[in-house]
Amino acid sequence: MNEILLIRHGETTWSAAHRHTSYTDLELTADGERQAGALAPLLAGRRFARVLSSPRQRATRTAALAGLTVDAIEPDLAEWHYGEYEGRTTADIQAERPGWTIWTDGGPGGESPEQVGARLDRVLDRVAPLLEEGDVALVGHGHSLRVLGARWIGLPPSAGALLRLDTATLSVLGHEHGRRVIRRWNLPAPPTDGDAPDRSARH
Repeated sequence: MNEILLIRHGETTWSAAHRHTSYTDLELTADGERQAGALAPLLAGRRFARVLSSPRQRATRTAALAGLTVDAIEPDLAEWHYGEYEGRTTADIQAERPGWTIWTDGGPGGESPEQVGARLDRVLDRVAPLLEEGDVALVGHGHSLRVLGARWIGLPPSAGALLRLDTATLSVLGHEHGRRVIRRWNLPAPPTDGDAPDRSARH
């Protein structure tokens, strides 16, 4: 059975600073570009029925550097809309709202966990039938892809909190004995000469 490949974009200045980044359309850093290019060996040799990307340039650029040709821009792959918390760190938000978490509370003026889950369910509904033809690659963002992984295996959107996802990583969704499973998660690109990536958690 073919697989769904989830690719998180490479590093940006805000991901490096642990700042929530949704609609702000940032470029990759130089390190992010190198990370994205290093993903190419993990993707080589696969036959893709479809390659879909978030509209944000950090995702489309990652796809190109990883050697993928994007078939279509998928708005539902955009990052969780953080509303008023755009650009802020979790520590900063929790200083004024102790106990806050995006996974249960969402962001004021942005999306709730249920809203994010609903649009990622739409993505899965569209791409699952394509697995009859080949693999599917989805290029997107940390929080939204974590929700997508949780929804693939039937867990609520909030369960994405348990699926850490670093920049420029590959995760693989598939099947075992007819059941939906996570086959690999948060797989980094193979290191290149002089590469010492920071794998600290983002957000």
